[in-house]
Amino acid sequence: MKVSEIMNGLIARTPNELEYHQAVKEVLESIEEVYNDHPQFERAGIAERLVEPDRVLMFKVPWIDDKGKVQVNRAYRVQFNNAIGPYKGGIRFHPNVTLSTLKFLGFEQTFKNSLTSLAMGGAKGGADFNPKGKSDIEIMRFCQAFMLELHKIIGPEMDVPAGDIGVGAREIGYMYGMYKKLTHQHEGVLTGKGVNWGGSLIRPEATGFGVVYFTSEMLKTIGQNLEGKRVVVSGFGNVAWGAVKKATELGAKVIALSGPDGYIYDKDGVSGDKIDYMTELRLSNNDVIQPYADTFPSAIFHAGKRPWEVPCDIALPCAIQNEINEDDVMNLVKNNCICLCEGANMPCTPGAIKIIQESKLLYSPGKASNAGGVATSGLEMAQNAMKLTWGKDEVDKRLHEIMVDIHSACVKYGKNSNGSIDYVKGANVAGFLKVAYAMLDQGIV
Repeated sequence: MKVSEIMNGLIARTPNELEYHQAVKEVLESIEEVYNDHPQFERAGIAERLVEPDRVLMFKVPWIDDKGKVQVNRAYRVQFNNAIGPYKGGIRFHPNVTLSTLKFLGFEQTFKNSLTSLAMGGAKGGADFNPKGKSDIEIMRFCQAFMLELHKIIGPEMDVPAGDIGVGAREIGYMYGMYKKLTHQHEGVLTGKGVNWGGSLIRPEATGFGVVYFTSEMLKTIGQNLEGKRVVVSGFGNVAWGAVKKATELGAKVIALSGPDGYIYDKDGVSGDKIDYMTELRLSNNDVIQPYADTFPSAIFHAGKRPWEVPCDIALPCAIQNEINEDDVMNLVKNNCICLCEGANMPCTPGAIKIIQESKLLYSPGKASNAGGVATSGLEMAQNAMKLTWGKDEVDKRLHEIMVDIHSACVKYGKNSNGSIDYVKGANVAGFLKVAYAMLDQGIV
């Protein structure tokens, strides 16, 4: 395999899909050596097949707003690879959703799901619909209209969507209600459901919990732990909320949170009632972090700034792709940060990752460290299939075990001769090999 040849072909076919190119290039560069050690991969065209989705469904979603006006949004479902199980990946409602975004996310999801060792393929979907500022009735109408088309290509053994940015328990509920009406089936086709009708306990917090469990394992490789560590978190959605809860529970001190309007620095730490207040902010639809500083005198709001200028031991980016650039990483390194663990999908730019790796900062890519969310979705699928509900402690225990196993796989394939660990290489190789061997076993299909 020659990475340049595959990338040149991909770029020629998809010239404007920059995020997709970024994700594919990172994986191909990581797996190039192991790929070329296995001539059977080249003969079967594994790389060429992996970088193209199995199928892409693009459709319009017409719906009626509260003023009686018909609105139209564009929606997608990218089913990337199902070699190891039914397609699995979230649905994102955000005005910036594009095909490039969803292809990058679906590609990444393939390897992330592989790392969990659960039977799940990779997919992603969404629409350029903005739920902010919409009434509950408008959101319900949109979700129902969205499912009118989506239901044709999903099912518990075909494709199992979940939530993502802009899609929480409310939206999953509206979509599931329409799916059930259309198919006359009550089955585990969506994850992130309400706990009263098939959902799993701790699913909203799971991605954040997993990030912290993975961070803890990373720190163990240098003889340290979370106790007393200063943590900076970007975002205040579900991932950040879960990360703050678990980091605090394990003895760390979260000192900064961010939103699109800036960040807050809280010298006393985000704990207790402050974590509960994060829940209120998440549900408020205001999409700003400033009210936190207005509510808690210990916090200072920094408008229009990034939280990575705050001196910390651990950085947990939990917002959105490409949120950390070269300057941000230089700030972290200058302030003696020891660990950056991704909670979002691809939050670091390529330039930022280069500096991270040169600085010897402990660094984990999101496909490994934020796999806790989809892992718990997989556990929800298992509970649905057995018609059982596990308790909170049981789900948390299984999640913890999965994250420890993912870390072990990253160490196995990413350990360098000097003892350091390249988590990017480790995650990509471990995730790739399982998918590649499954594709070989199943022939050219």
